Amino acid sequence: MRRPFSSVRSRAALAATLVVAVALVAAAFALLFALRSNLTDQAEGQADQWSLEVAQQIANQDPIGELELPDSEDHPTQVTDAKGRLLVASEGLEKITGTGVSAVSPASPPPTTAPTPTPTPTPTGDDDEDDDDSGGDDDSGDDSDDDAPPDPADGKVSEGGGHRDGRVTADGRTADFRFSTRQVTDIAGGPYIVHTGASLEPQQSAVGAAKIAMLIGVPALLVVVGGVTWLVTRRALQPVEGIRREMAAITASEDLSRRVPEPGTHDEVAKLARTTNETLTALEASVERQRRFVADASHELRSPIASLRTQLEVGVAHPELLDVPGAVTDTVRLQQLAADLLLLARLDAGEQAGRTRLDLAALVREEVSQRSADRIPVLPDVGDSAEVAGSRGQLARVLGNLLDNAQRHAAGEIRATVRREGAQVVLAVSDDGAGVPEEERERIFERFVRLDDARSRDDGGAGLGLAIARDVAHRHGGTLEVGRGEAGGALFELRLPAAGRDPERPVPAGASALGAAPAQVLGDRRE
Repeated sequence: MRRPFSSVRSRAALAATLVVAVALVAAAFALLFALRSNLTDQAEGQADQWSLEVAQQIANQDPIGELELPDSEDHPTQVTDAKGRLLVASEGLEKITGTGVSAVSPASPPPTTAPTPTPTPTPTGDDDEDDDDSGGDDDSGDDSDDDAPPDPADGKVSEGGGHRDGRVTADGRTADFRFSTRQVTDIAGGPYIVHTGASLEPQQSAVGAAKIAMLIGVPALLVVVGGVTWLVTRRALQPVEGIRREMAAITASEDLSRRVPEPGTHDEVAKLARTTNETLTALEASVERQRRFVADASHELRSPIASLRTQLEVGVAHPELLDVPGAVTDTVRLQQLAADLLLLARLDAGEQAGRTRLDLAALVREEVSQRSADRIPVLPDVGDSAEVAGSRGQLARVLGNLLDNAQRHAAGEIRATVRREGAQVVLAVSDDGAGVPEEERERIFERFVRLDDARSRDDGGAGLGLAIARDVAHRHGGTLEVGRGEAGGALFELRLPAAGRDPERPVPAGASALGAAPAQVLGDRRE
């Protein structure tokens, strides 16, 4: 059963939708908070303005009963004394909360005349008994100026005592209000507390409209984002699906000559398609090379086996005609070919060269000294020590293959030299034969390639020696190239990195070579 959101496009659409949803929800909350805060500030400003106007009337000595109060539906107002007793309120109030005073009408009618301040007696220095007799009558005329009403500017209005939310019912309609509380005093007494409200209905309407718009718009926007992401991702992944289908078809048909479609874009999908085709090309070449290798190996093995069988059958029927030396030769050839095939298989499997330090000059001297049966003596020119890091057995195999190849084509001289060139050690094997044609200098390193027309197995090898030599050189981080020597023949140069400072202990010069193959391996045939 297919799991939900198992495809890349579904996961991409879901991820994009979730990210946008989180961003939109956060932005919506921030917008609602800012809108609510802004409208609340506006309501507080209106309440402050109306409470200031009412307080200013009281400060200007207007009678409490004659104050001009705003309408109760717009700006309900209450005026109380310091003890919280209601003195006057807007008309039409039925119920109010949030001011701390629940009364909507005063217990007694408010005064309709301006308050008269109580005169303050002035000390005269007379005795108490004089004051009892005539102090009040004597001073009445002198203090007439003190009895005059004070200037209205002497009233004091506070900056505001805070804001609170409340509800007001007026004319049968209930609404939310923001109340401003302000304290005021006049010259006749006080203080008085003025409570004036401003309606929060505009705020609630705006916030409610914004909520509705967001509840409708946000889901619609998320659907659009998810759909667009799905379509865009699907379109972007269509080439990938084409690559997958073609790879499935290639796997089913085992036809490595087919290639996946490459889109005309320059994005990552196009790079994936090109890399896939390059991989298929390399795989096709590898499989084809393996098929040729198996076919050539079968062909090379069939001949000595058939020859050996024929000789044995003849020996059984006619013992006096048994060619024992020929049978031994075919057996040795078969053993050598099997050893070469085994080494190639190990190299193809990725076998890495060792990192043991060895003296390449000493290796050349030892190998040359053991080749006493060669047709042409090898002239070594090795000089001082030249150490490299690698496998002694594999490098001995390379040297043996190069010397065997030179023995087959030299006229009378073969040289083996070792020298240092900067950070490299160069092993050169040259002869005075006909050399290798320039157009064939790469082809001779291919497997089972012999340049002689007759492909004689009496004079030439199986065509694996130089292929093995180059593979071993590459495994050691070096190169093997062929050119023209000073004597006019072939010049093979093996270049290897010189040994580092901390290699392993050198291998003794008499250590055994790779595998159980004979010391001399048949070389490759050149024209």
